[in-house]
Amino acid sequence: MATLVWLHGGACNGNTQSFLNAEEPTIVDLVTDFGIEILYHHSCIPLMGEQAKETLQKILAAGGPDIFVFEGSVIQGPKGTGRYDIFLDRPMKDWVADFAASATFTVAIGDCACWGGIPATKPNPTDSIGLQYLKGAKGGFLGSEYRSKAGLPVINIPGCPAHPDWVTQILVAVATGRGADVALDDLQRPQTFFKTFTQTGCTRVQYFEWKEPVEEFGQGTRKGCLFYEQGCRGPLTHSPCNRILWNRQSSKTRAGMPCIGCTEPQFPHNDLEVGTVFKTQKVFGVIPKEVPEGTDALSYSVHAAVARAASPKWAKEDMFVI
Repeated sequence: MATLVWLHGGACNGNTQSFLNAEEPTIVDLVTDFGIEILYHHSCIPLMGEQAKETLQKILAAGGPDIFVFEGSVIQGPKGTGRYDIFLDRPMKDWVADFAASATFTVAIGDCACWGGIPATKPNPTDSIGLQYLKGAKGGFLGSEYRSKAGLPVINIPGCPAHPDWVTQILVAVATGRGADVALDDLQRPQTFFKTFTQTGCTRVQYFEWKEPVEEFGQGTRKGCLFYEQGCRGPLTHSPCNRILWNRQSSKTRAGMPCIGCTEPQFPHNDLEVGTVFKTQKVFGVIPKEVPEGTDALSYSVHAAVARAASPKWAKEDMFVI
């Protein structure tokens, strides 16, 4: 039996909504098949007010939970007091510090908990921060040297929101004694999910190779790659969204929408020139703004021009891809 406490900081609750829709395994499976006892979760456990406060205090007094899960950014403002986010008569940041110090494993769910996410985007008036990162800089609220009782740093499961099965499968690994064996990448994400690019498994990858773009959003299964004209970040982002499909059915690129890179610490990709942090950018001009790893912008431009000139007739036709 592994005990779990899930707290919620500065965020939209999207990762909880995703978690509630998990299928492989489900939340019920976590409890009945894998022995996870959920001691507190704001949407799963009917505790409020003083009852919730007393329960959390008792958990800390007993030595803390096996698994501490945090969703949302840690709000430090104003002026380091944390009083912009009060939970059960205390700043939420104080609860976070106590549970992170006592937990065997600490898991950050979603971009806000991992890197600070949207709340930490400049000018960041709430002084929001991730558990062990602020965007791509290691440190965060807990500090770069933080380790849980198991000797691990924060396990980051990013996404806006994170896919539910990424969450439940990592929780199973932790609860069944395999948490220490979870291999993490250089951003502390589980390699089993974040070693490959989002482009892996994309049904449009053949058009990426021939540099044939799609001109409009939402063309579903129609031909063309979304990278060049629509700013898709699939070749630049690590996630299994085209291997572990959402609702077991689809992904953004399969639906004709560009990947927005939400599993990377730079999300949302702030481009003040266009006045918004959410607009996807055309990346392929005379010199593209960003190119896949292993090349430089000028070389990639030359390669792209040659590939597009040599692309076969079928890649240029306005056809549907099965």
